[in-house]
Amino acid sequence: MYIKQRVSVIIPALNEEKAIPHVIKDLQALRNSNKQKLIDEIIVCDNGSTDHTYEVAKQLGAKVVYEPLAGYGRACLKAMSALKQTDIVLFIDADHAFNAQQSLALIQAIDQGYDLAIGSRTLGNMAPGALTGPQIFGNRLASYLIKLIWRKEVSDLGPFRAIKYSALKALNMQNLTFGWTIEMQIKALQKNMQVIETPVDVRCRIGVSKISGTIKGSVGAGIGILSMIGKLWWQQKPSTTEHHEKIDKQQYGCIND
Repeated sequence: MYIKQRVSVIIPALNEEKAIPHVIKDLQALRNSNKQKLIDEIIVCDNGSTDHTYEVAKQLGAKVVYEPLAGYGRACLKAMSALKQTDIVLFIDADHAFNAQQSLALIQAIDQGYDLAIGSRTLGNMAPGALTGPQIFGNRLASYLIKLIWRKEVSDLGPFRAIKYSALKALNMQNLTFGWTIEMQIKALQKNMQVIETPVDVRCRIGVSKISGTIKGSVGAGIGILSMIGKLWWQQKPSTTEHHEKIDKQQYGCIND
């Protein structure tokens, strides 16, 4: 609980039995200034693990749901369906790359009136090797495209983020795979929501990344992110007919309105 606001955490996980205990325990250890637990519920979505991720998370007191079909966005959506009534939703990866203590800054930003708080690895401290070359390049490219199309400065697509629950529902998230994080950011900008970036540190993850650790994962993530940018840009464009009608009305005024 943060200043009378219920805080829920969503953790998508795939074969993270070694890392997820650290993430859950770190979250459970977080306290408010009055020494009460900061996190009210932790929801882990096991996205088809072949190890003991499900059992380990459950033993540590997390609510665990299962989504056999692969996909980062699909796992997040499944976890969202298990949310109780809440006020703030925190998303964090299961690989222990992030410092759970920095959740507080993200949650505070939401309490201060922001709709979405992105944990920016670019603005924080990055351990050597924590992000691969393709990840860094992909972040820069996506950030540049967002600035080019939507005229908004973005430094990172980091998955460590907090969002007001009412805002999360309003975004009507749809992406099932790697475009999830950027879909959230762009839709928030399109809806003129209040978005802020907060510096977060990133360390080398425990285990091998399912995205940057393989060529297939890296290519899939790149395609997913770029296709989501293109899709949201295209959906935002007015049709040719609507565009011409708007120009006609501006030039000649509305007749027989």
